[in-house]
Amino acid sequence: MRVNRILLSVPLIVVALVIQVSVLARLHLPGAVPDLLLLTVLGLAMVYGHVGGALIGFGAGLLADLAPPADHAAGRYALVLCVIGYLAGLIKPESGQIKSATGPMVVVVGAAIGSTLLYAGVGALVGDTAARHVGLTGLLFTAALYDLLLAPFVVPAIMFLARRADNDPLADTNSAANSPDISSGWLSSGTGLRIGGQRGGLKLKAAKSRATRAGRIKGVKRL
Repeated sequence: MRVNRILLSVPLIVVALVIQVSVLARLHLPGAVPDLLLLTVLGLAMVYGHVGGALIGFGAGLLADLAPPADHAAGRYALVLCVIGYLAGLIKPESGQIKSATGPMVVVVGAAIGSTLLYAGVGALVGDTAARHVGLTGLLFTAALYDLLLAPFVVPAIMFLARRADNDPLADTNSAANSPDISSGWLSSGTGLRIGGQRGGLKLKAAKSRATRAGRIKGVKRL
């Protein structure tokens, strides 16, 4: 990953984790907890692509595994966010800009449900059956609902910051220099019009001068 991406991703992940642990987890909402860390990973992945999304997701998940009051095996949430970040990065268009909000909202709902299922599945493999006692259906519904309500305030801001930090002035200059088709077309057409106008003007002047000479010759003959 680029240095500027790391310098932006690390503070965003840390701030999201602190807010989630110290604020959102203490709201005691029914069902799941709003996953601000997941939304941050999604916003970065949809700008940086599947490779960057997987790396950011793994780092964010590992940090969440180690941060108190984590009560599960280390690496469990890292695996979940790594997979989610990779899949979310696959929807990144070639232009790097997502014009419709429908796609990101669908990704948020799918990520909320997928991360809950994957987390519960990994927990079942390691012998953690807490999801069964809470109710997996309620967790899926509340996770999707809370993340969908929180996403419009988080994901666009994360994507905006990621694009601003990822801008490369040299790349913009090179791309402008390497795409002269439109500008050169306009310049060439403008030059052709100017040259044609000059030729037309010269022909008109020559015709006027010939007519003037013919008139003078006729006047002299009459005299």
